[in-house]
Amino acid sequence: MFDPDQLRTFLAVSESLNFTRAASRLGLSQPTVSQHVRKLEEAAGRRLLDRDTRGVQLTDNGEAMAGFARTILAAHDHATSYFTGSAMHGRLRFGAADDLALAQLPRVLRDFRQLHPRVNLELSVAQSGALYRRLQAGQLDLIFVKRAPGQTEGRLVRRDRLVWVGLSGTTIEPGSPVPLITYQGTSLTRQTAVGALTDAGRTWRITCKTVEVNGVLAAVRAGIGIAVFAQSLIPPDLVQLPASLGLPELGDVDITLVANPQSASAPIEALTAAILDQAPR
Repeated sequence: MFDPDQLRTFLAVSESLNFTRAASRLGLSQPTVSQHVRKLEEAAGRRLLDRDTRGVQLTDNGEAMAGFARTILAAHDHATSYFTGSAMHGRLRFGAADDLALAQLPRVLRDFRQLHPRVNLELSVAQSGALYRRLQAGQLDLIFVKRAPGQTEGRLVRRDRLVWVGLSGTTIEPGSPVPLITYQGTSLTRQTAVGALTDAGRTWRITCKTVEVNGVLAAVRAGIGIAVFAQSLIPPDLVQLPASLGLPELGDVDITLVANPQSASAPIEALTAAILDQAPR
């Protein structure tokens, strides 16, 4: 119904509020710009601009048309790019730490797949250390992981606090061992928890070892013990434990994107931008 060229011309006028500047920006003559706007108004059956000796202003219908025009042109450009063969394509092997994948990534990845349908996105979910080893082995193109602060490799998405997490009302008797729920094997949160408790002279015992975050969450929800989480990743049914329990501070953690320098850069840069755009501020 609406001609894309006329929509682009109208947007240029709506943003500059000046026909001469819009014509210069688009490389058109001023009469052509006026003709495009007039034909768009005829197609819409509404006046879109108020023009007088003082300048140009958008009408209420013009404000609405500007919003529709941006949406229509974005879809038009995306379709043109896709069917002319210039749309991004290829394979992107993406790894995400399990707690990050559970809490923040589903919407980002869904939107990415819709925007770049020709990119074959392969998702791996595991602990950060395992993902980093796979990246180094050339098995992944990009990973979204938790790392100790101060690492220079990769792109910092944000710095977070590591905190003790448990059920609301959790108590630990003074002098009693801290009941600790951890991942199996070496992990950043396990090392941090054990190191902090040891340095503080607190005894501890591991009440549950699991290989993934859902196991940690199940054990915490069952009241088996407490766990360490990045502060922004605490599920709504669990709480950050209060300082009154006497647990030691755990310090910061960096949420980081690390890319494989041997992999195709375009898909990596596109997903990196999508994650950074949605990252909590």
